[in-house]
Amino acid sequence: MTNQLEKTAQHPGMGAIPHAEGVAFRVWAPHAEKVFVTGTFNNWQETATPLYSEQNGCWSAEVPEAKEGDEYRYIIEGPESKLSRIDPYARRVTNSVGNGIIYNPHAFDWGDDHFRLPSWNELVLYEMHIGTFHDAPGDQPGTFESAMAMLPYLQQLGINVIEVMPIAEFPGDFSWGYNPSHPFAVESIYGGPDAFKQFVKAAHQHGIGVILDVVYNHFGPTDMDLWQFDGWSENDKGGIYFYNDHRSQTPWGDTRPDYGRGEVRQYLRDNALMWFEEYHVDGLRWDATAYIKNIEGNEANPASDIPEGWGLMQWINEEIQQRYPGKLCIAEDLRNNAWVTKDVGAGGAGFGAQWDSEFVHPIRQAVISPDDQFRDLGAVASAIEHRYDLDAFCRVIYTESHDEVANGRARVPEEIWPGKVDNWFSKKRSTLGAAIALTSPGIPMIFQGQEFLEDRWFHDQDPVEWWRAEEQGGILSMYRDLIALRRNLSGMTRGLCGQEVHIFHFDDAAKIIAFHRWAEQGPGDSVVVVVNMAHQSHDGYVIGFPRGGLWKTRFNSDSYNYGPDFANHPSHDVEAQEGETDGLPCHGQISIGPYTVVVFSQDE
Repeated sequence: MTNQLEKTAQHPGMGAIPHAEGVAFRVWAPHAEKVFVTGTFNNWQETATPLYSEQNGCWSAEVPEAKEGDEYRYIIEGPESKLSRIDPYARRVTNSVGNGIIYNPHAFDWGDDHFRLPSWNELVLYEMHIGTFHDAPGDQPGTFESAMAMLPYLQQLGINVIEVMPIAEFPGDFSWGYNPSHPFAVESIYGGPDAFKQFVKAAHQHGIGVILDVVYNHFGPTDMDLWQFDGWSENDKGGIYFYNDHRSQTPWGDTRPDYGRGEVRQYLRDNALMWFEEYHVDGLRWDATAYIKNIEGNEANPASDIPEGWGLMQWINEEIQQRYPGKLCIAEDLRNNAWVTKDVGAGGAGFGAQWDSEFVHPIRQAVISPDDQFRDLGAVASAIEHRYDLDAFCRVIYTESHDEVANGRARVPEEIWPGKVDNWFSKKRSTLGAAIALTSPGIPMIFQGQEFLEDRWFHDQDPVEWWRAEEQGGILSMYRDLIALRRNLSGMTRGLCGQEVHIFHFDDAAKIIAFHRWAEQGPGDSVVVVVNMAHQSHDGYVIGFPRGGLWKTRFNSDSYNYGPDFANHPSHDVEAQEGETDGLPCHGQISIGPYTVVVFSQDE
């Protein structure tokens, strides 16, 4: 036994670790009396290959006969049980109720992949669900390979970051992904670990980063070998990987990980770092972070806080920042807690950004409301100016996400006119919301298919209807133009990548607001955005301008380029004259169509 432990000590780590002389196995099972590994390498003989206790709750052994590609399981014997378990650290499985597969995480050829994420103020995110983004032939969900085929499309659209919904192995073939059974294994129906690596590599070759959605607020709750993994539990709860008291309770089952147990903290930390080390991802988006911080996900009830959950997020984020500077970690929702994006040293959780509920809800409500008089211009103005901290880009802003277009809600065009998303009102007001998101301070995000009026609501068995991209080619062009403006690809709208915003014109009667965006001010930098949220066009409408001279129309969402039923009211360039208006030194007359956004800037 001593010789065995000396051998496995040469191969640290957890799970199945292939090397030149075989495979080292190591598993945490502190309440086991005996542990064996069984698989194709020993003809599935349950007790032929024992593991040896390391006296720290782990069991390990060297198995010369085992090799990469072999299937395997652990047999865990306790005082009153004999259990067959998939390795919690398995990188690859046959399926959620199948077997682990020995996998070499370092064998993939990354070539010269040294992609670096652009500065956060230059990012435009595209949220993607692999299973529905680009369907594979037949009745199967989409795969990494089928999604990869659309990377040139996304590159042409102007997207520079894909945010991928969870891909950890889940039960069955269809899921949103927020029910992970095996957190370290990449979903087999999507193609498994090598296919995801190829997807990331290809995305990087197209100049596109990849941020991955991870789920650490709960596991499962089904097809989950982590549950009572080594036979032990209290209160009939989940055992060693979970809280075994009231803290286990989440809206998705009694499966909250035990953030206070060192081995579980290490498990989650190892998982987070794995995506950077082995898969070259450019960031993580943490799901339902409020439920890591608080039992009820309720910021207003500190009595339910989970201090070790907050500490876990700090620990992992700090390590990511040190090891992988420039990578972006996003919190879904800590109830607009500014401390989420503060440095760990200042007591914050250390995320780079968080999804901004203070933006999406008022903007969606404003564009969905059927009556102009009920559009709350004050709420829209607050959403545009809202920031958590000094950095305007520590929030992700959007009108559609997987949460906002499901769970009783629908796509924005569908909400505006159910069953008729291609009508004028749906097109005008949904793009009005998108234009606000893509011109406001923050990191903008769109949801798959939003750019060509995908209808109804998100469902994991309802693939994106790509025929709409041709039918709604004008709307697609509008999104492309907006993204180019947001990224300053022409060099004339640098202010949209800047920190500053000033809403200088607010006309609630006309439902018009105008705001100034800038980084350093001046030609090529200062951008003036005018938003008309009413069904009324305006000619000769006077607003202020930051300086005199010619302000060119860089974008007009009412342009005929975006649809034959648009262009009711073409915009024109403005010669701003001296004379204070709206608190600015100059003024000019603009023309703006109904439910329209117009963007002005000056040449260098």
